[in-house]
Amino acid sequence: QVQLVESGGGSVQAGGSLRLSCAASGYTFSNVCMGWLRQAPGKEREAVAYIGHRSSSASYADSVKGRFTISLDNAENTLYLQMNSLKPEDTAMYFCTAGPGCSNYWGQGTQVTVSS
Repeated sequence: QVQLVESGGGSVQAGGSLRLSCAASGYTFSNVCMGWLRQAPGKEREAVAYIGHRSSSASYADSVKGRFTISLDNAENTLYLQMNSLKPEDTAMYFCTAGPGCSNYWGQGTQVTVSS
């Protein structure tokens, strides 16, 4: 079955950086979109970033543009999210997603906490 395993979450001070990783297995990258979603208590689920097969295209939520970068290493079957200039409002559970509609399959999530 499709497996998505996130890592790299943790606690960081505002203005700091983290890089999230997602190891993917059980499917081909051909014609598959991957991305990151985040969910915080009391807030709406937010699509953070998406990327097409072999980095053919990428899109970002307005709230993270200029600060976050999504990338895909096809050789290692790994998706990344580089998170710079982190803000307290970035605090959330971050999920790696994949599938023909980008979010058909979800990982277990990794917690990101940003303090002032």
